[in-house]
Amino acid sequence: MKVEDLIAEAMELPVEERILIADSMLRSLNRPDPEVEAAWLDEAERRLAEIDAGRTTLIPGDEVMAELRKRITA
Repeated sequence: MKVEDLIAEAMELPVEERILIADSMLRSLNRPDPEVEAAWLDEAERRLAEIDAGRTTLIPGDEVMAELRKRITA
């Protein structure tokens, strides 16, 4: 099977399945470093614990994006 045929066939799949294929292909090119992955997991767990304990103030995503747009255009 030619690569072009494979791509054309994949493009006919539902978007969820195309996402899985794209993710798998990208992961095969950019193998995650287990140490980095573990560090990010630790950080995410630490942040979640801060949220659960009420030590962190959450900011809605739309507010964050508005502030970023303001900074970029300033």
